[in-house]
Amino acid sequence: MKSILVIGMGRFGKHLAQKMLELGNDVMIVDSDEVKIEELAPMFTDSFVGDCTNEGTVRALGVNNFDICFVSIGENFQSSLEITALLKDFGAKYVVSKANRDIQARFLKSVGADEVIYPEKAMAERLAIRFNADNVYDYIELTSDFSIYEIPVPADWVGRSISAVNVRRYYHLNIIAVKREGLLRPMPGADYVFKADDHMVVIGQTDSIAKITSDHKNK
Repeated sequence: MKSILVIGMGRFGKHLAQKMLELGNDVMIVDSDEVKIEELAPMFTDSFVGDCTNEGTVRALGVNNFDICFVSIGENFQSSLEITALLKDFGAKYVVSKANRDIQARFLKSVGADEVIYPEKAMAERLAIRFNADNVYDYIELTSDFSIYEIPVPADWVGRSISAVNVRRYYHLNIIAVKREGLLRPMPGADYVFKADDHMVVIGQTDSIAKITSDHKNK
């Protein structure tokens, strides 16, 4: 369990705080809009109404007590920049700030942000890759070359085991899970026999995964 501070209760900040809470963390929310805080406060460990561009407000939060501080303000970049700097000035251990553009990320890093995230950009890229590819249910990019994909089992694999298909040797992929009827089975053994409705969660080079989805679409 971690202690989390989320500043800014826009759509992204709200969803982030709720998910952090669902994952079992202590979450404090902050926003200058009293109406937003009154609506959300009953759900969270703690809440605070205040303008975090004000030094007194940041001092009062005791930001050094939180494991992670999120600055999720997207509409006012100047405020995001000032808040990020103040959090670090008052001893925040790890600050994650939201940006919409690369130039914003550079400025946020320069004032102390430990990490900068682009939620809209990341989601757009993920959707573009998912819908551009054939037979892809989900996708996570690990590096520019390696990714994790959720894809259907090719028809000519059905009824055969992982060892019989020899996925690693012939397709240069590692199967890290099999999903059937929404249930995930991690690390299936070599004797696992593929079923027609199975989805595979595979890790490998993006080119290898693209090739297998394309090849089996055309068969």
